[in-house]
This record gives sequence, C-alpha cells and structure tokens, in this order.
Amino acid sequence: MKFNNRDDIIQLTPQWHGERFEDGRPKVSDEIIARLRQLNIVLEEAWAVCWSHDYRYQFEGNWLNMHPDKIVIGRAVTGTFVPYRPDLHDYLMTYGHEQEGRIGAMNSWVIETLRQDDVIVIDLFGKVAFGTFSGANLSTAIATRTGGTAQIIDGGIRDAQQILDIPGLNTFCRGMDPTPIRDVTLVGLNTPCRIGNAICMPGDLVIATYEGVLFVPPQLAEEVLENAERTHLREEFSHQRLREGVYTSSQMDTKWTEAIEADFEEWRKTHAIGGPSFDGTSAVEAAQAGQETLI
Repeated sequence: MKFNNRDDIIQLTPQWHGERFEDGRPKVSDEIIARLRQLNIVLEEAWAVCWSHDYRYQFEGNWLNMHPDKIVIGRAVTGTFVPYRPDLHDYLMTYGHEQEGRIGAMNSWVIETLRQDDVIVIDLFGKVAFGTFSGANLSTAIATRTGGTAQIIDGGIRDAQQILDIPGLNTFCRGMDPTPIRDVTLVGLNTPCRIGNAICMPGDLVIATYEGVLFVPPQLAEEVLENAERTHLREEFSHQRLREGVYTSSQMDTKWTEAIEADFEEWRKTHAIGGPSFDGTSAVEAAQAGQETLI
C-alpha cells in the first residue's frame, strides 16, 4: 500500500472531471469556495442536493463544536486510523519513514499534506482517551496550512483551551482529554473515510455548521452553490414582499402560484448573489413541490 497515492485517488473519484491537485485530489474551484462562504449557507440547502442524487450518508451530527457560530467551507483531506496492531503498525511506520520519506508521528503525516482551504477529516473511530489527534501545536500547524478552516476529528483533542484561541480555526471532535495519542495506526491518507454514519472522500466539499458536518461529492459542488444562491434569493424576495404587504404568509409559505413565480423572475433581474444566477428548479424547491421523494 501507499499513502496519498495519486493513481488510487483518481481511480476512486471517476465522476470528477475538473482540476485536480498534484496528489490527484479533486479541486473544487476557488470561486465556488469563495461564493459559498459569502452566502451564510444553511446546511439543508446542500443536503437536499446530495439527497436528490441518492447520496444519503453524507451528514454527521452530534459534535462537540468549539465555535458554533462559525460556518466552515473547504476541501477534504482524509486520514483513517485503526486500533494498534504491532505487526501492521511497525511495518507502516518503517514504510512511511524509509520508502516515502515521512517524518515523525503518523498524525503529522496527514497534516503535512494540507493546503489552503483544506479541511482535515480524521477517522479515529470515536476514540477520545489516548485518541487525541491534535493538541495546540498540531492545531496551529493545521490553521497555518489551511488558512484557518477546521479540523473534523472523530476522536479527541488535547490542549483545548489553547486550541479555542487559535484565530480562524474551528474544531469538531468527540471529546477532550489530556492524554496523548496512543495505540492507533494510520492505514489511509486520502482514502475513503468513515465519520460516524457518513462517508467522506478526498476532495469532498466540506460544509460544517452549528448543525453538523456535510461531505458533498465534488461533482455536486456547483449545483450546491446554484441551489443555495437561488434559495437565498427566493427567501430575500419572500421577506421583502411580506414586509411590503404584497402577499400573505400562507402564499409565501406554500408552493408559489404562477403569478408569484413571474413576480419573482422579474424581481431577480435586479437582484443577484455572488455570481451568475441559476435558472433551474433547485433541489429544495423540487422537494417542497413534491417533485423529489426525500424519504
């Protein structure tokens, strides 16, 4: 096996046809990342797109979220750990150091691959005591390399008070403990990664909010953006018309009539969010109209 293998990553992400990083990870465009960050996105807007394409295991909630007011948008770098087994651990440590030139402990191997706007996603199978992936030093390295996004750790952290004060970095974890990381082995770097009930792939668009974490397949990132921008415009229009007394709350809170849709389309000509408008029916709208079966 090899860590962070370009050929494997490309093989496992065949539906992505855009730009890739040197290691093969899909690169959701900087423009999409920037426009999503402008939106103050509601997680359900992205979830509905995933669900409508039959991606049903992309969300994981119930986190310890150190900055619940912060919305995180970025690209996934994954690391998968398993419980310690001496023969496997010794071989992989030797292989990583001697064959791939990696330095130090295995958690640092993942961190050293991070780039601007990445989000590190770590499967530590929920281990907290002796499952603390990062402390203050490694969290500072993560924040520096990514420009301040987040660390998503299905396990623990240590030095929590210091991590809390790192500018720009959010942390989603399962708990905190003063113990160091012990008795675990890295078996995958940028491989498919299980996070609770969700699956994350290298290069996934990560959207992390107060509600939890959503891993969006990169080929759906543009549709998520379009859906979110259109949904925000519809809400802005709805709120404006309610304030103006043009429509009643019941008219705005159910499927819009053709006259209201026409009014909205006219209103949109002078209102836009972040970039080109989207002219299709969003996944959220389709679901509300009964055009998509979500359960």
